[in-house]
Amino acid sequence: MGFLAGRDVLVAGAGVTGRSAAEALLAAGAAVTVTDGSADRLAALEPLLPGVALAPGLTAPPAGVELVVTSPGWRPDSPLLVAAQAAGVEVIGEVELAWRMGLELADPPAWLAVTGTNGKTTTVGMLESILRAAGIDAVACGNVGLPVVDALLAGHRALAVELSSFQLHWSPSVRPAAGVLLNLAEDHLDWHGSFEEYAAAKAGVLSGEVAVAGVDDSRVAALLSVSPAAAHVGFTLGAPEDGQLGVVDGRLVDRAFGADAVLADVAEVRPAGPPGVADALAAAALARAHGVSPEAVRRGLRDFRPGAHRAEVVAEAGGVTYVNDSKATNPHAAIASLRSHESVVWVAGGLLKGASVDDLVRAEGHRLRGAVLIGADRGVIADALARHAPSVPVTVLAPEGGADAGGADAGMAEAVRAARSLARPGDAVVLAPAAASIDMFADYAHRGRAFAEAVLELVGETGHRRS
Repeated sequence: MGFLAGRDVLVAGAGVTGRSAAEALLAAGAAVTVTDGSADRLAALEPLLPGVALAPGLTAPPAGVELVVTSPGWRPDSPLLVAAQAAGVEVIGEVELAWRMGLELADPPAWLAVTGTNGKTTTVGMLESILRAAGIDAVACGNVGLPVVDALLAGHRALAVELSSFQLHWSPSVRPAAGVLLNLAEDHLDWHGSFEEYAAAKAGVLSGEVAVAGVDDSRVAALLSVSPAAAHVGFTLGAPEDGQLGVVDGRLVDRAFGADAVLADVAEVRPAGPPGVADALAAAALARAHGVSPEAVRRGLRDFRPGAHRAEVVAEAGGVTYVNDSKATNPHAAIASLRSHESVVWVAGGLLKGASVDDLVRAEGHRLRGAVLIGADRGVIADALARHAPSVPVTVLAPEGGADAGGADAGMAEAVRAARSLARPGDAVVLAPAAASIDMFADYAHRGRAFAEAVLELVGETGHRRS
């Protein structure tokens, strides 16, 4: 890539994103240095990236560095990034790097981007499925796992890009062909500093040619109304107006890209329930903006299967259903999860990242049979329950009886046993943590596996696994 050839670039972070960025920069002819706080992570890169200089623990860019490419988790107030910007060195993310590299291609792929507090991964998965049903060489990438720069260099013709608020913060010039903002609620306030800054980062997805937004959320609708995009499209769980997608008589209907075009039956959408339908409408809107037919939308939604740890029914035993929604990593996602059940024993807790759970408990406390709380911020959730749902029985697992004593998996097994003791026939025991996992687990997938394994061991021969 011409703009990178010969430039001295520093990559901040030696994880998956940092490695992919470094590989792409090397291939483009840049001189690359990688820094990370972990000497072990850097050492693991050495045999994989010959020609890259490794510099552990940098707090300022070395002399001569012209560009810093940061991994998304690095906060803006990280000493290295602050020092780089103070020295006049531009700091961008891997997504921004991929965008700039794509601009130099003779025929760049279409970017169809998704962000929001909840539902991003389901939506990009649906979008990928729809695009492929239309015969388009498409791939889901970004925050979903595959770095965007890898998807770009692989030559795919359409990118279903999941973007976190972190990635959007470090991507000032990304202008997708179509982008959707699904919803907004408090999340990552410890990283952004305020809800306003978090929302402003998310709104960056609406800066391309077609802006799509969930207009049932008043804050999202307001951001859509001021978007610089040439076309504004809303989606709603109600009947759509002109320029919107929505639901009419149990069907997903498009009144933005076609005259009452029927896209699918609500009953065909998985995961079932309002959050899944909203995600399907968002994915359909992006696909329709890219010229995909209603028939391909329907095929793609029929073919789609939700990813692991998103509202998975693990087992049923004694009239109790056990649901793994470990991917509900913030209060907004947990609300959507709890609303799928009439009576719930809620397994929750972890790192709240500065978010409040008061609104969640006020809105959903009536459906709680009980709550079992784990993780670093279990006390915060317990206090909210005491304030807003004082009649709900709450079990707070003390550190000595949970993960700190016998490991994260043992702590989850204790939580599942406690939840079963609270449950009655007809209830659902739902892992919807409303919080991040890394205080106890490697990631949300590890947390979900621990829950599923504990459930299956507990129910034994009395229950059956659901697929």
